[in-house]
Amino acid sequence: MHNFTDQPRPVPREPTVQPSPPTPQPSPDSRQLRRVAVSGLLGTTVEFYDFLVYGTVAALVFGELFFPRADPAVGTIAAFGTFAAGYLARPLGGILFGHFGDRLGRKSMLLLTMVLMGSGSFLIGLLPTYDAIGVWAPVLLVALRVVQGIAIGGEWGGAMLMVVEHAEHARGSRRGLWSSFTQLGAPLGSVLSAGVVTLVATLPDDEFRSWGWRVPFLLSIVLLGVGLFVRLKVAESPLFAQAERKPADRPPIVEVLRRPKPVLLAACVGIGAFTAQSLLTSFMISYAVDEGYSRPQVLTAVTVASCVALVVLPTASALSDRVGRRPVVLAGAVASAALAFPVLALVDSGSPGLLILALALGHGVAQSTMYGPLGALLTEMFGTRVRYTGASLGYQGATLIGAGFSPLIAGSLLAAYGGGSTPVSLLLCAGAAITAITVWRLRETHTDALDSPAATPTALEGTPR
Repeated sequence: MHNFTDQPRPVPREPTVQPSPPTPQPSPDSRQLRRVAVSGLLGTTVEFYDFLVYGTVAALVFGELFFPRADPAVGTIAAFGTFAAGYLARPLGGILFGHFGDRLGRKSMLLLTMVLMGSGSFLIGLLPTYDAIGVWAPVLLVALRVVQGIAIGGEWGGAMLMVVEHAEHARGSRRGLWSSFTQLGAPLGSVLSAGVVTLVATLPDDEFRSWGWRVPFLLSIVLLGVGLFVRLKVAESPLFAQAERKPADRPPIVEVLRRPKPVLLAACVGIGAFTAQSLLTSFMISYAVDEGYSRPQVLTAVTVASCVALVVLPTASALSDRVGRRPVVLAGAVASAALAFPVLALVDSGSPGLLILALALGHGVAQSTMYGPLGALLTEMFGTRVRYTGASLGYQGATLIGAGFSPLIAGSLLAAYGGGSTPVSLLLCAGAAITAITVWRLRETHTDALDSPAATPTALEGTPR
């Protein structure tokens, strides 16, 4: 009989251990894109923080502190005139920083613009008033506003280009979404400025006029420090690094102005967004206080509207990656015009709750829908070697016309015609109409490639579609 116990037994094998898949690591391009996006966000936050702090404080006390011998209405107009002076300097900044940004690189210009922006705001917080140094007070105020305007004129273009060009290199078709990080600096700066001004506005009037108004300006040094820390770690735009090996025969400004139509259309397409932004933030503070609202009530409404914009703006930008820039911007312009008279009627109601609703609809929804895709749209309108100059000139032209002059015009009309919200509503409608007509003239660009080193504007080649 066969003995089964004599058969050799098989040696058991060790179980095979399958190696776990490696944890996916973000690519260097993705990490750099996130860093660049944060850098752009901080830059525009500083820009709009300074812009809205100045506009808010100008509406509240600058008339009496720097123009005390004028009629109160005239003093407010003069204060907004210094506001406009900063905007007049922005196109110069766009030309200056655009030239060197297109020739030397985006990063170095962005470091310089941030230093100038933050330092200018900090020095405004240290300025003596008219009572201390007489006419030199408004002169120095205007000078610092001009320095800020020149810096801001180069800031947005460089920050937006860095984000969009890095996004093109790393993620391609999501330029609109990534560009929204830079655009988000507008509502974030508004939230920060309104929050700080709200805190200091709770001081007794004497203390607010004496020293409280200085605090928001002095705090800008904190944003400056954080922004510089991030920007020092950002790499140069990869598209610029490829294009810079083929230097242009002419200065970028000459190349752009040889075909000025794209710059003019880039300026016109942004007018509606900046008109609404200026009238429904800084100017609205002065207007609503005159209508009987308290300063904290108005600043709370601006803060809530900015929080709404923090949601609407990236949503509109991401949507523009799917359906195109033109339909999203056009929808925002139509909404802004349709809401112009209802929004001002809600403000005139005297109800704090309706004031919040008015600014949430007009600024938080309609204006943000126009403004969200604007960064990607303007950068797609120009070739890489002139993109800094062209996009900056278009954007700053829009801010000059839409935001720089709107409060001045509105204040003058209200003073001339004895109040009433109709002039403000008409200005909102006019700005929205200009944007809508311009968008109709543009062709869609959201599927265009950005990596061409051509030194000519590209957005108008072909017919609108």
